[in-house]
Amino acid sequence: MKIHTYTDYNTMSKAVADLVVTLVNQKPDALICFPSGESPTGMFDYLVQYVTRGLVDFSQTNFVGLDEWVGLSKENDGSCTHYLEKHFFKPLNISPGKVKFFDATADDLDAECKAMNKHIEKHGGLDMMIVGVGLNGHIGLNEPGADFHSYAHHSPLAQITIDVAQKYFTNDTAILTEGITLGLRHLAESAVPVLIAGGSKKAAIIAEALQGVVTNDVPASIFKTLPNAQVFLDNAAASQLN
Repeated sequence: MKIHTYTDYNTMSKAVADLVVTLVNQKPDALICFPSGESPTGMFDYLVQYVTRGLVDFSQTNFVGLDEWVGLSKENDGSCTHYLEKHFFKPLNISPGKVKFFDATADDLDAECKAMNKHIEKHGGLDMMIVGVGLNGHIGLNEPGADFHSYAHHSPLAQITIDVAQKYFTNDTAILTEGITLGLRHLAESAVPVLIAGGSKKAAIIAEALQGVVTNDVPASIFKTLPNAQVFLDNAAASQLN
């Protein structure tokens, strides 16, 4: 695991974007997992700029979405899919055939998980898996207690995740109970696992995850076991690291 720290969120976001560009320029048909949420927004802004400037071409690149709120359609403005479409895929006119999301409204969520697993396997695994971290240490929607050896799965959400998620919804309070997500084994098997975190509110969990014991009570602590992992932090998020 290599930890990179930057003076501010903007500088950190550029560094993560640069890492993505390096991968895609070396392997244009790479398979990349992108997360939603506040942490990657700056990275997406830079990637869109880079395409406009001709510094990278994503036309051959394949993508998967990290997770989704069970029961929400992709049209819901608080859905993870809607976020990714808005900030990256639609601005760049990425072909829908190059992107696979979870259908969180599917009648058979287990089948959705199996289909995602097969999709990743068919592409030879993930070349890069980028994730943020929740205040309780969750990765994607792998909540505390998640099996480090799990592939895609669906499971109940922690209350703190439900509470924090409300900021993504512009209408009434969203009824969230369960999430569907890539698993921590996907992260471990990714060629380049990447963790991004910014802001002082993430400082305590970053310190616990990266300096505490490795435990599935803090899913992000799996990064301590991943030799190829890259961790990108701004100074605020890194402020409680020794």
